[in-house]
Amino acid sequence: MEKELLIEMKDLIEKINEYNYHYYTLDDPIVTDKEYDKIYYRLRDLEEESGIVLESSPTKRVGGDILDKFVKHTHLSRLYSMDKAQNYNELRLWNERNLKFIENSKMTLPEIEYVSELKFDGLTICLTYNEGKLINAATRGNGVIGEEILPQVMTIYSIPLEIEYKGLIEVQGEGLMPLSALETYNKTHEDQLKNARNAAAGALRNLDPKVTKERNLTAYFYNVNYIENPYFKSDLEMKEFLRRNKFKVSDMIYKGKNLEEVIESIEKIGEMRNSLDILIDGVTIKINDLSTREALGYTNKFPRWAIAYKFEAEEARTKLLKVNWNVGRSSKVTPTALLEPVDIGGVTVQRATLNNYDDILRKKVRIGSKVLIRRSNDVIPEILGVIPSDEPTLKIEKPTHCPACGTELFQDGVHIFCPNTLSCKPQLISRLTHFASRDAMNIEGLSEKTVELLMKELDVKEIPQIYQLESKDLKGLEGFKEKRTDNLINAIEKSKNVALENFIYALGIPNVGIKTSKDLADKFKSLDNLRKADYDDLVNIKDIGEVTARELVTYFHEDHITSSIDKLLKLGVKPYYEEKRGENSYFSGKKIVLTGALTIARADLKKKLESLGANITGSVSKNTDLVIAGESPGSKYDKAVELNIEIIDENKLNELLGG
Repeated sequence: MEKELLIEMKDLIEKINEYNYHYYTLDDPIVTDKEYDKIYYRLRDLEEESGIVLESSPTKRVGGDILDKFVKHTHLSRLYSMDKAQNYNELRLWNERNLKFIENSKMTLPEIEYVSELKFDGLTICLTYNEGKLINAATRGNGVIGEEILPQVMTIYSIPLEIEYKGLIEVQGEGLMPLSALETYNKTHEDQLKNARNAAAGALRNLDPKVTKERNLTAYFYNVNYIENPYFKSDLEMKEFLRRNKFKVSDMIYKGKNLEEVIESIEKIGEMRNSLDILIDGVTIKINDLSTREALGYTNKFPRWAIAYKFEAEEARTKLLKVNWNVGRSSKVTPTALLEPVDIGGVTVQRATLNNYDDILRKKVRIGSKVLIRRSNDVIPEILGVIPSDEPTLKIEKPTHCPACGTELFQDGVHIFCPNTLSCKPQLISRLTHFASRDAMNIEGLSEKTVELLMKELDVKEIPQIYQLESKDLKGLEGFKEKRTDNLINAIEKSKNVALENFIYALGIPNVGIKTSKDLADKFKSLDNLRKADYDDLVNIKDIGEVTARELVTYFHEDHITSSIDKLLKLGVKPYYEEKRGENSYFSGKKIVLTGALTIARADLKKKLESLGANITGSVSKNTDLVIAGESPGSKYDKAVELNIEIIDENKLNELLGG
């Protein structure tokens, strides 16, 4: 019986690993989520019933226990850093040194070829495999000794747990947080991540692997640092070896016969840089032939045969003028730095992020300090550190009372909170505005300014009061004439019939964004079922961790929240769940990109297409199936034309949707 069980488990593991490879590494899924879940949960059930978990089981990826500390790890072979070139002249000098070195060596070596590839901006990771199995993972550290991060790395689904090669091998790559994953995370979590690089590094160096898993990292690989039985002779052969062993390798690799072709590839990568879903900060250039690399060897610090061309960083120096403390929807009081205006990449910057008071102390930031700031990917800039200066500075005082309502603050961990959730004005404004937002109840016309007006003039303080408003209440308020009054009352009435996922999101439950709301709606199918759910029901839902599960249970058992939800239901709010019916539609299983100005709201169109089985993505790639183009489409349209991807306009879309 046990033999049959092991055979079935191995078969399930093989299938799941293959599906993961196609989904996470190739970005080319070969089964539906429903089929995948069926196989995955069958494996998990077998493991729970038997108590047997095989070494390569994908269920190990979910994140284990919190670690006490990081263990030191000695790499099988030293990981060298690269020399850097800031301009093409420095690149030419590097090349001339190599050509001269080879000429003086009198060795017979093949004609030089160069390989140019992306210089990833994440955290270097080094994986060790033996007998085909992943046995260790570590940070780069000082190049000789790093820190073990195997539990964290195992949460990255694009990393294979088993490979074809059976000898001892160490491969080098970069752990990254895709920009799309960063955007999704920030929509679904109250604690906002400021940039993808720090988010990836922080996740991989977090003692709790569940934190790593929540950030949906990926990893690209580019080097075999050590191999027991090498049989490739060039960098490009090495890349093919990595692909064959199911590692994720970038497609943006360029071969050049001379330095001018290398510079062309740098220009090409530079042009595409801002359209990538990952951060890069330059281009690495390597000599392709491994025997030539061996001849060139190393300096004390760098390989002679490789160099990194660094793009100009979007950084600037300025002065910190003031720190404002703001209270948000979650009661958290956070600092924002006000700066002397400075231009970064054509944008005038006057504000920057300071995460919390501990961040202020760690970076030694003071009022009047000269600071170095960085801006990336349109995220609010962050202060990197202080530049030494003789100018006088003042200590930034830690707030003791709420800047909005004067209530005494309390600290939990590194964060400061205002406990006055019932009458602290900024909290109420944020909460009511969020409730009315497009992805929530979609009450058109109930903007932040209107909420402020209703609070001031009509003493609206609780969400249910929105549904008690009448035309006579609004008429006479500043800016409210008959048409605007009717529009808002109609929008409030219309919002009562709301999809369950949008209602859940509207409630503003900590750590529950729109995606988690959708997962909860799909699981429980009614608000009543969700309110009755216990911790075990919740924690078993994919992508819902222990913290969120506890938050949900606590939320639905608080008296004032229970009372508020009951009031909403009595006032006519009717959350509904609609079973998805998209398996046989034209859009089912298609990866679709929207571009240009569309007459239908994007959020509504996205929701409609997803209900028909589509997967809406943010960027065009070779795996995109369809582009829907409105007026004045941009670079996504051009890329779709270049890749010969099907493009339809709104007329065709309406026809396919049945009018």
